[in-house]
This record gives sequence, structure tokens and C-alpha cells, in this order.
Amino acid sequence: MESLSWVLEGQVATILIQRPPANALASGLIKEIDAVLDELETNSDVRVILLKGEGRFFSAGADIKEFTTIESGEEFSKLAKKGQDVFERMENFPKPIIAAIHGAALGGGLELAMGCHIRLVSENAKLGLPELQLGLVPGFAGSQRLPKLVGRAKAAEMLLTSEPISGTEAVQWGLANKAYPEDELFDKAKEMADKIAKKSPGAMKAAIELLSYTKDDRFYEGVMRESDLFGEVFVSADAKEGISAFVEKREPHFKG
Repeated sequence: MESLSWVLEGQVATILIQRPPANALASGLIKEIDAVLDELETNSDVRVILLKGEGRFFSAGADIKEFTTIESGEEFSKLAKKGQDVFERMENFPKPIIAAIHGAALGGGLELAMGCHIRLVSENAKLGLPELQLGLVPGFAGSQRLPKLVGRAKAAEMLLTSEPISGTEAVQWGLANKAYPEDELFDKAKEMADKIAKKSPGAMKAAIELLSYTKDDRFYEGVMRESDLFGEVFVSADAKEGISAFVEKREPHFKG
């Protein structure tokens, strides 16, 4: 593991994302998350998982520099599908996963958080999907999970404006469960995790399975289409301009 570590305290496993400076979601990090889930799923001492980021951010988004090394839309779609599969696994994971979000959860970082069962945030955190600023669309099922959480109108606002919302707003919108001052966030998250860990493991697993039935077939159709469009949009001139502008720290000029 190069970008993740985990420690067991009581019956709570805390996963720490350690990829400075922004904990960006590179393809290698997504694979590491999958590998850690393999370990934790079979560890009978683990009842609950707490996910947080080291440093200033939970995760400020996908690794845009990695995008510059990808040449084909097909390869880009494959990257999206891997992220979708891992985050779907998290959502259906038999042990509760709590995201403790501070600093920023943007783009892929927010999509990672939306794959968790519970999201706790610092009041001053920033949450958003800024992909359209790069001439892209979300690729890790964010376009489908966000409307399920906040409603279609709010999701459209977040997607189309690319503007983040605060942790306090995220609770008001239904994107997060609770907001705390940043210096209290991790203690409160651990407190909730410890409380949940006292529940019956079998009952928790059954409850998570029952929650999965609340999705409809159109969700999965949307997720599949998202990965296709992720690849199609990636090969456009606007996407190349958006990625270049991000790397060069300038405003993009989209031509359509």
C-alpha cells in the first residue's frame, strides 16, 4: 500500500488516505481501496469502517495529471468502470462505512464519499462535482448517486454550475448526515462508529442489503451510460483544453 493505511481501534477500522498534497484519486489508489476492503471484509474483529483523509483534504478529486497520460476514450471508460465497481462495492459492503470529510471532497473525492453509507462533514468543508469546468462529466457514478441524495434539481445545480457547497449546506441538502466544527469531526465520527459497532453484525449486514433494494433499474443503466460518456467526452477538444488549462493553472476556453 502506497497511498492507504488502516488501524484497528476496538472494533472500528480507520482507513487513512495518504496521497499528499490533495489525496487525489489516481487509479492506483482506487485499486488499493479495493484491496483494503478485501482485508477488512474477512477480518472478524472489524465491525465498522471509518474513512478519512490525511492533511488538508478528504480528497480534492481525481488525479488530473494522470488523465494526461491516457490517450483513448476506451481507456478512460475502463478507468471510470473500475471506480464505479469499487464504489458500488463500498455501498453494498456488509460492514458500515462512515466517511469523515474535512477540507474538500471534490469530483472523484465526493464520488468516493457518496459510496459510503454515512457522511459526516466539517462545517467548513467543500463538497462538489466540478468536472464540467474541465469539459468532462463525473465518471465514478456521481451523476447517478447525487440526484438520489439531494434530488434532481439540486444535483443539476451542482453539476452545471460546478460550484461546491459547504458542509453545513451539505447537511441541509441531504448530501451529508451531520456537520461539526472541524476540530470535533474525527472524534464525533469515531464516537458514531463505536456506537454502531455495538450492533449485531448479522443485523447490520441484513440492513445494508435491504437498503440496496431502494435503487431502481434506471440507476444501473445510468451508471453504465456514464462510463461510456466519460470516455466519449474525454476525447473531445474541449476536454483536452479543460485538462490543459487545469494543469497550466489558467481559465479554459471551450469551443463546443
